[in-house]
Amino acid sequence: MNLFSSEKQHFILPNAELIYVPEFFNSQEADNYYRITKDQTNWQHDDITVFGKTYKQPRLTALFGETNQTYSYSNITMYPEPFTPNLKEIKTKVETFSNENFNTLLVNLYRDGNDSNGWHADNEKELGKNPIIASVSFGEERPFHFKHRTIKSERHKLILAHGSLLLMKGEMQHYWLHQIAKTKRNIEPRINLTFRKLVTL
Repeated sequence: MNLFSSEKQHFILPNAELIYVPEFFNSQEADNYYRITKDQTNWQHDDITVFGKTYKQPRLTALFGETNQTYSYSNITMYPEPFTPNLKEIKTKVETFSNENFNTLLVNLYRDGNDSNGWHADNEKELGKNPIIASVSFGEERPFHFKHRTIKSERHKLILAHGSLLLMKGEMQHYWLHQIAKTKRNIEPRINLTFRKLVTL
């Protein structure tokens, strides 16, 4: 599997479908969106509870939404702010490309190599069955690791480039786990925008 082409890539994997576009935004657009999002977002630094232990989440986050519906994971409940004009621009382009509608955006700021997001799936009940997740990356490139829950040979790594778009589709959130691992390299910050559609429970 070639995960390093500069062209749009479409992967059909067991219980998953991914579409990766390395240059979804050109360098000027990506630089601008990175700067505005980093400077104008009201970042929060929550406590997270994993396996009974509570500690500061190793990244900063923010939630935006079209409604007042909250989003919860790992004993954190987030309350959305309205979409800003630049986030609406990004959302519109992502929706046009994907032919999907998203009503919620979770933004992560990875400040350096110590910030991370451990193995997990976006399978919260608010996302419904077989959710489609659209992930936009700005800033430092970081490896995106993903592995099948039961097929041990299905482990992959994808470098998420500045200005790239990754669509995760099908049953992926039910059968696969993914992570952004820590690194000891001296790296710049990365902002990740994950568009999703919350359903009414």
